[in-house]
Amino acid sequence: MALSSIIPFLQELKVNNQREWFTLRKNEVTALQREFSSFIQQVIDGIALFDAELKGVNAKDCVFRLYRDIRFSPDKTPYKTHFAAYMAAGGRKSPRAGYYLHIEPNGCFISGGIYCPEKEILKALRKSINENFDEWEDLVQKTEVYFPDRYGEKDKLKKVPAGFSPDAEAADWLKYKHYIFSRSLDDHFYTQDNIVPTIVSWFQYAVELNKFINFTIDEIPHSQGTF
Repeated sequence: MALSSIIPFLQELKVNNQREWFTLRKNEVTALQREFSSFIQQVIDGIALFDAELKGVNAKDCVFRLYRDIRFSPDKTPYKTHFAAYMAAGGRKSPRAGYYLHIEPNGCFISGGIYCPEKEILKALRKSINENFDEWEDLVQKTEVYFPDRYGEKDKLKKVPAGFSPDAEAADWLKYKHYIFSRSLDDHFYTQDNIVPTIVSWFQYAVELNKFINFTIDEIPHSQGTF
């Protein structure tokens, strides 16, 4: 299954990000969204073969809307210029680690892990990484085979957070606010046929890291991350 029409549409949308232009292409947008949702469902079903948390997850709960929330933004363009989905138990609003897919002209990527976790989850993750650092390092090495880019390098704390030793082996990892590992993709990738098995095979390299994160979440008393 190829998604060859999405990139050209998004290129046009970047130049014509206006309601009038968008409305005239409503039928095209609906067809592309349907195609993308079908594609994401295939990816979800593939991931579910090695990550049981994805069993029964529906693409419609994972795909993000194209409409932007412009209420508090200085940028008043009404539409996002990318297609995206976050695949995790509970869908796109899930507090759990999962799998993210982003299609944008000259900015396509996939990733695994957890973005901007809630305060209690982040605290628990730092504690778990500190106490199980050998296991964490091993998981990171395996994940970075196909997800070589770490998100949050520029966003992390300058000092080790309170409650942890600055001399801890895991000191640098404890500074992170997100635990996201990504892989950039060329736009051309989405013009090819039968790409679902390839994407699913890449996501398989993130499953153990996601399980580490989600196990930690499940151990938090009264965790909101349990579904």
